[in-house]
Formats: sequence, C-alpha cells, structure tokens
Amino acid sequence: MKISEVREMSVADLRDRIEIEKANLDTMKMNHAVSPLEDTSKFKKTRQDIARMITILAEKEKSQN
Repeated sequence: MKISEVREMSVADLRDRIEIEKANLDTMKMNHAVSPLEDTSKFKKTRQDIARMITILAEKEKSQN
C-alpha cells in the first residue's frame, strides 16, 4: 500500500485496516508454519505497511488534538 493511499484514509478506516492487516499477518505466519510460503518477503512488506499505517494514524490523531 502506498503512502499516498494511506494518507487519504480516515482515522476510523486506518484503525480498521490496521486490524485487518495484523490478522492477515498472523494468518500468513500460521500458514507458513504448516507449509512454507514461496515468497517470504511478504512478511516484511506486510509489517512495513502496518508500521506505515500506525505512523500516519498517530500523525492524524495528534493533528486533531
């Protein structure tokens, strides 16, 4: 997910999307434990997307106060 897409999202949408991505990461980890994934770089990309969204969320919440 691109940073411009993340910045356009509302605070509520960001919170929802973060929860979805965290659940997706947990699912990927479980599936990888059972049968290895072909592209393990998806773990890193997903973690980076989550961190990016959390950072933008914090910026938006700080600017609202």
